[in-house]
Amino acid sequence: MRKNAAAHAGAAGNIGAEPAGPAGNRPPSMRAGADPVVEAYKRHVDRTLLRQNLRRSATERVENLIALQRLAVEARRAGRARERDG
Repeated sequence: MRKNAAAHAGAAGNIGAEPAGPAGNRPPSMRAGADPVVEAYKRHVDRTLLRQNLRRSATERVENLIALQRLAVEARRAGRARERDG
């Protein structure tokens, strides 16, 4: 059980890691099963932010989400007020 949990815990640190062996040395477009659309999007994703977020506890992630939702509500409210007033 502990060994399995350690394997899963290490998986978060391997986001975007290349597989070992010859296939890992190929460009993304030449890998078996590589979806060119997914590969195009992956080039523009900052995986360090994903890793950083995965290090946070579930509670911290929910708190950040709530703060983001509050910001979105305030931005909408400000946008409506500006349309109404000006």
